[in-house]
Amino acid sequence: MHTSHVLSRRAFAALALAIASSSVAAQSALLPGPITMIVGWPAGGPSDNVARLTAARMSEALGQSIVIDNKGGAGGNIGSDAAARAKADGSVIMLATVASHGLNSVLYDKLNHDPLKDFAPIGIISTSPSVMLVPTDSPFRSIKDLLEAARAKPGKLNYASGGVGSSQHLAGASFKKITGVDVTHIPFKGTAPAITDLMAGRVDYILTTGAMSFIRSGKLRPLAVAARQRLPALPDVPTFDEAGVKGFYTDGWYGLVAPAATPRPALEKLNAAFATALRNPDVQKQFIDQGALPVKPMGVDEFWRFVVKQMPEAAEQVRVSGAKAE
Repeated sequence: MHTSHVLSRRAFAALALAIASSSVAAQSALLPGPITMIVGWPAGGPSDNVARLTAARMSEALGQSIVIDNKGGAGGNIGSDAAARAKADGSVIMLATVASHGLNSVLYDKLNHDPLKDFAPIGIISTSPSVMLVPTDSPFRSIKDLLEAARAKPGKLNYASGGVGSSQHLAGASFKKITGVDVTHIPFKGTAPAITDLMAGRVDYILTTGAMSFIRSGKLRPLAVAARQRLPALPDVPTFDEAGVKGFYTDGWYGLVAPAATPRPALEKLNAAFATALRNPDVQKQFIDQGALPVKPMGVDEFWRFVVKQMPEAAEQVRVSGAKAE
């Protein structure tokens, strides 16, 4: 009888512990209140557009608001530094790119964060090849026109970027190396001001993503796409291969990460909300309309394997281009 009571008490204690543990696990998934999404680029640029669309749809799936916090500058490093030091409780996430998790680790001699050790994975959003854009009134109507002008007057033409070490910088440097033209890099503090000066004719061209609204409104003219296939959003624009510049591809991507110590239940819950958003046909259409290629949702671990795999590939892109943070 005494043994039975002891077993009952032990069983009750074990049950209580299990209930408490499950309750803590449930509570640790995500804290109530708004979630902050850090974006290492200014408002109005392609990264910001992707972040805002993603945040809006994820917020619907989570039932929690997601607030965008733009921390532009230093090729996205200012945002990455802030995210790496943020609370690791699921209340802070960051828009990750090939710059934050690939290019910058080679472009810059020293980073104040480790792109792998200081972050935890959530998932991939989309992949976006660069498009070469010129002002609507530009005399260049093809890649052939631009290359002829660049070769006729070395050093005269210039290209814009969202900053030293940005994906536009790397794409421009790669194009320069592949074609052998002498053109000048003009870095801006973000893509939005770079686009503004491009439309005003103060720079000659840019290689960027997420500029579909300017193309559709007739403010910018696309010359070629740095992909192996034409973009669904720009079916009449040739690839660089088709335009005569063979082997010029840029594989930009967007994803979400969190500070390294963020609990696994929080990462899984964010990933689930993220996947729900990406499966929405309207969301896929919006990304395609922005000039992206559609992707299937990835699990937390699958996404991190993708990030780890592409980092040396990004490093090779930097090496081939010869670019270095100035």
